Amino acid sequence: QGHLPQESWFALGRLLTTAGGEPVLVSWSGSMFEYLMPLLVMPTYGNSLLDQTCRAAVERQIEYGRQRGVPWGISESGYNSIDARLNYQYRAFGVPGLGLKRGLAEDLVIAPYASALALMVSPREACANLQRLAADGIASRYGFYEAIDYTPARLPRRQESAVVRSFMAHHAGMSLLSLARHVLDRPMQQRFESDPLFRATTLLLQERIPKATAFHPHTGEFSEMRSASEEEALPLRVFANPDSVAPEVQLLSNGRYHVMVTHAGGGYSRWKDLAVTRWREDSTCDNWGSFCYVRDVASGEVWSTTHQPTLTPADKYEAIFSEARAEFRRTDFDLDTHTEIAVSPEDDVEMRRVTITNRSRTARTIEVTSYAEIVLAPPAADALHPAFSNLFVQTEIIRHRQAIVCTRRPRSEHEPAPWMMHLMSVHGAKVLDISYETDRMRFIGRGNTVADPHAMSDLGALSGTDGSVLDPIVAIRYRITLEAEQSATVNIASGIGETRAMALSLVEKYQDWRLADRVFELAWTHCQAILQQINATEAEAQLYGSLAGKIIFANSALRADPSILLQNLRGQSGLWGYSISGDLPIVLLQIGDPANIDLVRQLVRAHAYWRLKGLAADLVIWNEDHTGYRQQLNDQIMGLIAAGVEAHVIDRPGGIFVRSAEHISNEDRILLQTVPRAILSDDRGTFVEQIGRSAPPQTPTPRLQPTRRHDAEAPVIPASVRSDLIFFNGLGGFTPDAREYVITTAPGHVTPAPWVNVLANPHFGTVVSESGRAYTWGENAHEFRLTPWHDDPVSDASGEAFYLRDEESGHYWSPMPLPSRGATPYVTRH
Repeated sequence: QGHLPQESWFALGRLLTTAGGEPVLVSWSGSMFEYLMPLLVMPTYGNSLLDQTCRAAVERQIEYGRQRGVPWGISESGYNSIDARLNYQYRAFGVPGLGLKRGLAEDLVIAPYASALALMVSPREACANLQRLAADGIASRYGFYEAIDYTPARLPRRQESAVVRSFMAHHAGMSLLSLARHVLDRPMQQRFESDPLFRATTLLLQERIPKATAFHPHTGEFSEMRSASEEEALPLRVFANPDSVAPEVQLLSNGRYHVMVTHAGGGYSRWKDLAVTRWREDSTCDNWGSFCYVRDVASGEVWSTTHQPTLTPADKYEAIFSEARAEFRRTDFDLDTHTEIAVSPEDDVEMRRVTITNRSRTARTIEVTSYAEIVLAPPAADALHPAFSNLFVQTEIIRHRQAIVCTRRPRSEHEPAPWMMHLMSVHGAKVLDISYETDRMRFIGRGNTVADPHAMSDLGALSGTDGSVLDPIVAIRYRITLEAEQSATVNIASGIGETRAMALSLVEKYQDWRLADRVFELAWTHCQAILQQINATEAEAQLYGSLAGKIIFANSALRADPSILLQNLRGQSGLWGYSISGDLPIVLLQIGDPANIDLVRQLVRAHAYWRLKGLAADLVIWNEDHTGYRQQLNDQIMGLIAAGVEAHVIDRPGGIFVRSAEHISNEDRILLQTVPRAILSDDRGTFVEQIGRSAPPQTPTPRLQPTRRHDAEAPVIPASVRSDLIFFNGLGGFTPDAREYVITTAPGHVTPAPWVNVLANPHFGTVVSESGRAYTWGENAHEFRLTPWHDDPVSDASGEAFYLRDEESGHYWSPMPLPSRGATPYVTRH
């Protein structure tokens, strides 16, 4: 503008550093964009400071890539982090030593357009680097992707890099200008030089390289890439013992489709408010969920890819919970299985990928069988009467697509009827046979359980039954052959579509084996977006998942002291005055010191995490500040809630309830400490310390020490058949006086359905089946059950049992056919 003479321009101070022993101008972030972008339109002059800076910057970038063992080219770009709308984030990255910005060594993001810019300085090296990037899979039909992120903190476990699959117009434009400089003889530079105003200032571009000056020190050296020891420090939960006191859980969700998996392999699948698969809260057995059986055809050995449902002890077992996935590794009979579970953010589909490796020296023929009980109804309705609920489910086998689809017949024209799909595909092994089953009675077998189903002892194929079965399941079996040291991948996809056409489209889509990789990649990315949304780290998410296990399964670790529980005289209706329904699990936080407000922050984040993962729970915050600043603490609590994503769920079911202790009566205080599944208090330590607290130790029952060896079971004695029974059907018949029905059963010789007897008076009663399974009630058989009724005609499960044990040998059995059948026949008289 003519305010300063040109000779003064060269007196302006600028920081210099060194790269490869040569002086280089220091930029803010050390990015390729900052150094080379001006060359897209302006000329460069040899032996000038700017020319030397550009060449030294490119050389330093090349050297830094060599040091880190990756392609070179760092600049501002998108990276492997997304917002709530799944948009990649963008910021400047650079090389340590070239930029003033601190923390440059903490990130490692390579942008192909940075190499395209370097064509103007080092064309041979830039071409070679672009070829290397293309070979690494970062090129697509539309050109190079935006970047490849090597930063360990932004990568899933065991993954070394992530491609940022986006395209930015201005980066593509700069790449084209750089190419045009070579192939079109500098058109933009010639246009710039033709402007008289520019020609008047070209002297600025010809500044000489200083012979001596003070150099700015490098801001820091690069950090080493993640080592194996660092990988172990990633936020993971690893369990080697599946028989722990209480189940640990992992929550997987895309916001609509929710999966809960325990470290033993149990769990549920839910879609919106519907149960997809059957599940009951049972911390002892934990044998509900979706399972995968494996059978060695030659030996007949049967096990499962997780501890449940067969309970077969593995040679080696490990359950790993990391953000966005659950993994199970086990070794059985020289066969390794690695199971990975994730939920797709794109579709309402869960993917279970099982990798099976034959570690023996011979070829093995094995069968892989999936299994899940289908509900497609609200969980409460299914728990109320599962046998009635089953009557409305229809199944259909799609053999040419190796899939099964199911739906529930609507009971009214306005009731939605979603369709469930279940698909299994095998890759990398020879497939010998495929069979299907949707009838639970045929698969499990009368009197059996998921631990030892009839289908896994029967050498034949599954029956292929479908349609209006009485007890619907989905089961697909592949018989495959694995050579020595060969691996095969089994993809099991289950999902929901609102219509039959949508379910079939999911079946078609997930025929592609590459979709499994995409599901696991997108699931991790989606979880990163959720953590950013609630402002939580992966380590904190693992804590929230650990606490979720104590909410889903009743656990004494964080419950009130038994002395408090014994004092309670009130029921669920006592909660209604505080706007709490009591229908959902409750977590209680007692806080009285404003200095511990971080405990509130953590639980509010945990509640948001659970809600986004499909776990509904009421968080009750009990403000028991006894100072004169109670309102100040209340304002702090409400401010924390309002500032996050939980502001809209205050005082709503499944939300947050803030209550002052001075407004709670003594009786209600006992009630509010009795009903929560987890109680945290600011006088019991930090959030981490309280979550890690285990249940009070229990005195173990001494194990019986047998004094003699139990003799092998005698051969099964054939059941004697009475010749005087009326209407005898091979199992039973009426006595001649018609006052009794006599049934004779033996192993493998059971009734096709339960034969029950009702024993009751007007106030008390029980139902007993021919196998001895029963339940008891008082006053009302539905509302006041003393023992549980499972309504399961297949397994005939029961909450009542009798056992007999030989105290010398330790051998035990039951006097009724179930639950522990003896070797001899049983005679039941009703």
